[in-house]
Amino acid sequence: MATKEIQAAGSTGLRGQITVPGDKSVSHRSVMFSGLCDTPVKITNFLRAQDCLSTVKCMQALGVKVEDRGDHLVVCGNGLHGLKEAEGIIDAGNSGTTLRLMLGILAGQKFLTTFTGDASLSRRPMGRVINPLSSMGARIVGRKNNSLLPITVVPQQDLLHGITYDMPMASAQVKSAVLLAGLYADRPTEVIEPYPSRDHTERMLRAFGADLDKSVNHIKIRPAKKLNAPECINVPGDVSSAAYFIVAASIIKGSDVLIKNVGINETRTGIIDVLRNMGADIEISNEHDVSGEPVADLHVRYAKLHGTEIKADIIPRLIDEIPVIAVAAVAAEGVTVISGAQELRVKESDRIKAICHEFGRLTDALTEKEDGLIIKGGSGFRIAKCDSCNDHRIAMSLAVAGAAGSGVFIDNADCVEISYPEFYSTLEMLEK
Repeated sequence: MATKEIQAAGSTGLRGQITVPGDKSVSHRSVMFSGLCDTPVKITNFLRAQDCLSTVKCMQALGVKVEDRGDHLVVCGNGLHGLKEAEGIIDAGNSGTTLRLMLGILAGQKFLTTFTGDASLSRRPMGRVINPLSSMGARIVGRKNNSLLPITVVPQQDLLHGITYDMPMASAQVKSAVLLAGLYADRPTEVIEPYPSRDHTERMLRAFGADLDKSVNHIKIRPAKKLNAPECINVPGDVSSAAYFIVAASIIKGSDVLIKNVGINETRTGIIDVLRNMGADIEISNEHDVSGEPVADLHVRYAKLHGTEIKADIIPRLIDEIPVIAVAAVAAEGVTVISGAQELRVKESDRIKAICHEFGRLTDALTEKEDGLIIKGGSGFRIAKCDSCNDHRIAMSLAVAGAAGSGVFIDNADCVEISYPEFYSTLEMLEK
């Protein structure tokens, strides 16, 4: 893969107006849930990145019709119980969301499905999804005691059993898999979270007519005979993609950036809360709803940041943003402590180790903890050559660090194709 050179931002900082790609989480779910209906759904602003395209290919393999009409997708399935057996093994690529949510959908089907994935996905643990699904009566087998790819979902002759699942740790993907399996169960299924995680699944299932109740951390879904699709889903801009520019504009002197039409679902905006707590100048305006998701414009200006403490209760709301938050913490004055983030060790890379090792080439500010990081701010970034570890969020965070410091060379930089193919060109445009 290519090496990318990021130069330090100019003396005037980052300036301009941008939009970011469609929300990755909403894009995945829009295709999956539309594919469980029997009427066409128009999906606009769909994220055409590798992970979401893995979901498209998966649904197509299961008999769902997906047409790409340039500025939108049209998806039409054969109903909630109309998925068909794939002709071969389904490749989930690098997408943990695709695999984990599809395991929930396929757990109650009457045909066999086998999944594979790339080297990174094949190392990621699936036991925490498979275990609750197995307790519902699903038969799922895989390597390493049913925890690693390749994974096969064995045909289910009887209905799944509704369960009450008290989650040991908050995870939107695990929660979503159990709720989706609950559509095919014999009685209601309940999920109890220790902390609220992103709720795109609950919001969209309601929009599709699912019988679902939610109160704080307790979600209950009842079995369904069918789902009713909306005519159109407009995917909001991804706050996780916006996060890199929010941080960059906050720490590079002279910056003034407007990011249009960003999803501000409260289960995803932990990074805005944390940065504001650190002293960031982030103005939220033009708030409105799009397809059941809150959306707004974010106006970000440079500000002097200070350290903070990030604890387990907010981690589910910013788990994907921790690498770029670490960049902000290095630039801030004082100490930042991140705890309760052990899930980072089982992402596309061990992100705690990757942050310490690769960011450590740029700064001496980082100390690794088992469940997080200690970051002594105020040191800035030196120029160095770093590796993305084939992790798109590490690559983009390294680019922000390089732009804020003295520059950076990023090996295996093309992994940003996973979620944000236009990332580097957008950063370069703001630097001009």
